[in-house]
Amino acid sequence: MNKVIVILGPTGVGKTKMSVELAKRLNGEIINADSMQFYKGLDIGTAKIKEEEKEGIPHHLFDVKEVSDDYSIYNYQIDGRRVINDILNRGKTPIIVGGTGLYIKALLYDYNLNYEKENNTYDELTTEQLYNKLLELDKDIVIDKNNRRRLIRAINYYKENNKSISNNKTNKLLYDTFFIGLTCNRDKLYAIINNRVDKMVNEGLINEVKYYYDKKIYTKPLINGIGYKELYKYFDDEVSLEEAIDKIKQNSRRYAKRQFTFFNHQLPVEWFDVDFENFNNTINEVINRYSMFCE
Repeated sequence: MNKVIVILGPTGVGKTKMSVELAKRLNGEIINADSMQFYKGLDIGTAKIKEEEKEGIPHHLFDVKEVSDDYSIYNYQIDGRRVINDILNRGKTPIIVGGTGLYIKALLYDYNLNYEKENNTYDELTTEQLYNKLLELDKDIVIDKNNRRRLIRAINYYKENNKSISNNKTNKLLYDTFFIGLTCNRDKLYAIINNRVDKMVNEGLINEVKYYYDKKIYTKPLINGIGYKELYKYFDDEVSLEEAIDKIKQNSRRYAKRQFTFFNHQLPVEWFDVDFENFNNTINEVINRYSMFCE
């Protein structure tokens, strides 16, 4: 049976390039694990892979939903496992790539998720108030108190099921999985993130976001997604364009820090320092270590 490969890490470290190279060498197909890249039209702000970058490799669960569609972790778990099993049954290697750690864990571990009917967004509450509301329901939960989306989901889950969302998690892997983490030193990473945001702006990020703002679309990916929520505030004249761009950079850096915390505590990741001068060195290092994993 083929292994499942996961490539994770913060934005800008080369996950996309690594996934394509591994797919070419290991007869693989790529599965998206970025919670924003499911949506059609959110291309620049999510750094979504371009068609010419795919090099003919099949890519799954990209551009599968409209921004107006609700696509939960429950939906992703069902769709993702279906794709994994299909790829394995055809004798190929599933390569999961992305930075949304909770989605990766729910996909690969024995998480018992329920369809979530409760969909209150609690717009009237601050993030601190949300956290306190959750503690009233679920006093022993351990959760990132600054992650608004996760707090909302935990509250809705408890109200619908009368039990903690923590109870549906286990550490039992369902697939023989090799976890690849791409990283670099913090100063280098933050410089990459800042430059990447500037590049997105130059490539048309503002117009991409304004298209949805002008249509008065206020769905989850747009009001929660980094790069989108900040520019919505700019269009609302709450901040200047310069302030919005600086906020995108700041939120991206903070998100990268949270990603590392989740990956290190929740997943058995093998980390590789990226050689940006010669990325082939990193590819070869990953291939060699994967070969040892398969022995």
